[in-house]
Amino acid sequence: MPARIGLFGGTFDPPHVGHLVTAVNVRHALQLDLVVLMVANVPWQKANDRRITAAEHRFAMVSAAVADVPGLAAGRDEIDHGGPSYTADTLAILAKQNPGAELFTIVGDDAAAMFETWERYQEVAAMSTLVVVDRPGAPVTLPDSYHWERVEVPRLDVSSTDLRSRFNDGRPADFLITAPVLDVIDSLGLYQEEE
Repeated sequence: MPARIGLFGGTFDPPHVGHLVTAVNVRHALQLDLVVLMVANVPWQKANDRRITAAEHRFAMVSAAVADVPGLAAGRDEIDHGGPSYTADTLAILAKQNPGAELFTIVGDDAAAMFETWERYQEVAAMSTLVVVDRPGAPVTLPDSYHWERVEVPRLDVSSTDLRSRFNDGRPADFLITAPVLDVIDSLGLYQEEE
């Protein structure tokens, strides 16, 4: 039987418990063999908004986050590919690495609502099943022309933006970020002088 692989891409700056809860719930709901948390090299939709933490540091954090979680893996194909990160390219790489695998692209409801603004979104829809992660009470619907699934996950009010500001002003991030990720942040001295 072909492998069922979920692609959960993101900036992960930093990765937090919301990312992990989403990944494990989608894996369970759709019986995926693996969910790859793919670290964007240059996230083209965010690159001009703020300073992005170095890709290798973000990969180290994601690796620490998933190290002890069955069925989750950190992905660095977009880093190794270089340049801006596009989901269509990443799916092509995953398909080549995993011949015959059934691919799923995992997106939040906010990203799903903007799906048709993505670079080469038609290729993404053709190569994978779109998985729309909904928070309770806020469903997003995609056109019937796309093969897509909806998975509801618990609502956790945690964001990478808030976490970066917590590091700046000294508020605790405990239990919002796993201990292994906090260790990486501390050892690399990340988020010390953000605007």
